[in-house]
Amino acid sequence: MEPKVVTIGLGYIGLPTSALIANNNISVYGVDISQHVVDTINAGKIHIVEPSLDEAVANAVKEGYLKAGTKPIKADTYLIVVPTPFKGNHQPDISYVTAATKSILPLLKENDLYIIESTSPVGTTEKMMDYIFTERPELVGKLNIAYCPERVLPGNVMYELVHNDRVIGGVNDESTEKALAFYRQFVKGELHATNARTAEMCKLTENASRDSQIAFANELSLICDKAAINVWDLIHLANKHPRVNILQPGCGVGGHCIAVDPYFITAEFPMESRMIAQARETNNYKSFWCAEKVKSTRLDFELKFGRQPAIAIMGLAFKPNIDDLRESPAIHIVERVMQDAGDADMYIVEPNVAEHKVFKLTNYEEAAKKADIIVFLVAHNEFKGMNINQDKIILDFCGVKSK
Repeated sequence: MEPKVVTIGLGYIGLPTSALIANNNISVYGVDISQHVVDTINAGKIHIVEPSLDEAVANAVKEGYLKAGTKPIKADTYLIVVPTPFKGNHQPDISYVTAATKSILPLLKENDLYIIESTSPVGTTEKMMDYIFTERPELVGKLNIAYCPERVLPGNVMYELVHNDRVIGGVNDESTEKALAFYRQFVKGELHATNARTAEMCKLTENASRDSQIAFANELSLICDKAAINVWDLIHLANKHPRVNILQPGCGVGGHCIAVDPYFITAEFPMESRMIAQARETNNYKSFWCAEKVKSTRLDFELKFGRQPAIAIMGLAFKPNIDDLRESPAIHIVERVMQDAGDADMYIVEPNVAEHKVFKLTNYEEAAKKADIIVFLVAHNEFKGMNINQDKIILDFCGVKSK
């Protein structure tokens, strides 16, 4: 079966998107540089943790609508769903988008649809358009180019890909309409048409807004710790106001969206984005503060009991109930705590990951039983119902034990 769609990138967004399209009886060829990922998908299995994704992939592969490979092939629609990290000094890096675009250059033909879904700095879609037309000038005015970011929540991706609204912006009206028609085949949420630059900025704005809201909650937690106030109780009471909705604090902000996207704004508009930059600084500082809090608690224990405490670090993922460790503040905290932990027993817990290449992982119940100090960094469901002896010292940075 010749594919209608080629997806470049089979990660946390690319694979669910490919599976969704394929389960709507549209043939999809997914591309990834990892042979292991390709082999896993072609076997009808998955390499990431996401509810319902395993069933979607298994069914799509079984029915013949989803295949994977390491090199792209000809299709009518090309989706670019690759990472967009940042380089030193928080400068955006679109090299993966460029490389993905380069890989399909020989395959593009008249009236094809090229869509970037990767979170990108403003103007990226136009840069890729210029790159394509420089290399393939015969396609000028004959190719549909658009930008359509995802806005899904890990742990609920398969539902939200279908039901969330999408913002779709083309480099011209024809491209926008072509992209709208494509997404209508499998998205039930409302599709909002705009231009490519606005769509790019919309994605960045959404995550910068959330980062700022989280920063307010994290700043409150720092104030409340100094003022001997329970921040969870405070936020609960403040949110009784009909027009107040304060988020919950945590140990920082992670993931490949909220912890990264604001830098795409501050890098290009440094003078105009001072509040956004301050929010990033606050959320980064919260991780440092949590690590220092753990270390000072450890020292207090040593002074009081004359021995080093055993410490259980509960959670490594960047948010609850997923296996995604990208930009996780919990990992930075663990690394900082372990730098001068000496011979102290450290039990690292992440129930959603089978093994880690750096940390030896321990079962959460065993870790809590052996530890003197229990540090909650991620509010995984497994942690919420735990019975913990009263003689344990608990540092709860994510509200696991809040009312």
